[in-house]
Amino acid sequence: MTVLEVLESTTAYFKKRKIDSPRLNAEHLLAQVLGCKRIELYLEFERDLGEAELALLRERVRRRGRGEPLQHLLGTVEFCGRTFLCDKRALVPRPETEQLVEVLISKFQFLHSNFRVLDVGTGSGVIVLTLAKEFPEAEIFAVDISEDALALARENAERLGLNQRVRFKKSNLLRDIEGTFDLIVANLPYIAARDRNILSREVLHDPEGALFSGEHGDELLRELIEQAPARLRPGGTLALEVGLGQTEALFSTLAEKNYRDICSKNDYSGRRRFLFARYG
Repeated sequence: MTVLEVLESTTAYFKKRKIDSPRLNAEHLLAQVLGCKRIELYLEFERDLGEAELALLRERVRRRGRGEPLQHLLGTVEFCGRTFLCDKRALVPRPETEQLVEVLISKFQFLHSNFRVLDVGTGSGVIVLTLAKEFPEAEIFAVDISEDALALARENAERLGLNQRVRFKKSNLLRDIEGTFDLIVANLPYIAARDRNILSREVLHDPEGALFSGEHGDELLRELIEQAPARLRPGGTLALEVGLGQTEALFSTLAEKNYRDICSKNDYSGRRRFLFARYG
């Protein structure tokens, strides 16, 4: 079979399996098997694939057809223009989280020399490592309750040359954290356990601890809101990515806890997804 024939048959298979962006998925997997860039496939449509290459591709296609995330099969994910390792040890980063980071980069582009950042629930480290690249003068810290996630984040830090700049620590939210910070950012689990049955096959491949947060879904967010004032410098900012339908109640909670300058922002889909507040 030629490259073009393989792409067409794989795309058709993914369509039957109700895989989003079937052609794009087919191109990514084939490019990985052939060891080339996706765009280079268009220069080799007539190339014949060998049986060894087809066998490798079939295995990946079967796994993708069963709902395994494309990022897990590729082993990497693009985030804010950089490539990160990605596997089942942590949540697959979502496009919405890129927007959160973009807002923070814009908001704090003129930071002072001893600016301190803490990423809570760092997962694969995409937020904290992107901020470390964008804020070269800042002190950068990250925590997670999962040893597996921290191991993946450290691997990503090593790949990006940031292993000496970002300090990782195991902690349940802020319980084992000392010192104060100008910015605490968190993309914590915010899905209610009862909503498991409405999640996609792909999402359910993420670690449960990175997805679910109690009966209502906002329990961890509320706990962080409670803990953060003790770890924020005067005027410091708490930045949160939250679940759909949670913004209004969490906005009220922030006000009750004496945060100020509370505001929300929509994601690219027009949904209220991010909360920002200052304390002190």
